[in-house]
Amino acid sequence: MHREAPDLHQQRLQEVLSLLKASGARGVLDLGCGTGGLLHYLLREPQFDTLVGLEQSGELLAQAKLRLEPSGVAQQGRVELVCGSYAESQPRLAGFDAAAMVETIEHVPPASLSRVEKVVFAELRPRLLVMTTPNHEYNPLFDMAPGEFRDPDHQFEWDRARFRHWVQGVAKRNGYRVTVSGIGEWHSELGQPTQLARFVRRDEPACA
Repeated sequence: MHREAPDLHQQRLQEVLSLLKASGARGVLDLGCGTGGLLHYLLREPQFDTLVGLEQSGELLAQAKLRLEPSGVAQQGRVELVCGSYAESQPRLAGFDAAAMVETIEHVPPASLSRVEKVVFAELRPRLLVMTTPNHEYNPLFDMAPGEFRDPDHQFEWDRARFRHWVQGVAKRNGYRVTVSGIGEWHSELGQPTQLARFVRRDEPACA
């Protein structure tokens, strides 16, 4: 096989979009929105009337702006791009229907994970949060050396057991239910290339 193909990223975006749509959310917060890939999909859906992308890289945020403006939809006031970090308090972004963290948590230094947990799950507290991250166990199928990460900017990549342990701890500490699944081609021993966690606040209906 070869390194992660672009179509896997599109699968991630489509799966996250599907979960956000199914939740009935009207407002979505894209944490670590990068170049605006998910926001581009969300803007196509009239269901979402308030979209905010939060990104700490000014360069990536500029790329997101260029990507979203040609659609013309961005001019209707449905989307806002904010330069900032989800490891720092963002009081005005609290209480969104839903939030997404697509392939971003692995860019966080491990020492900052507890701060991210506090900001995202204790302060922002979206009703639903969908998170994706690489499954490190799958990397050999991309012809990667032992211990090699998929991106040089990744601070870590979790195996399935470590990811499940972390998200279950986050959910328990912050009043969420969480389900874990995957995206991409299934391997009987290594699982799927992308891990997905779906957090739902415990004060929401179980089917939300």
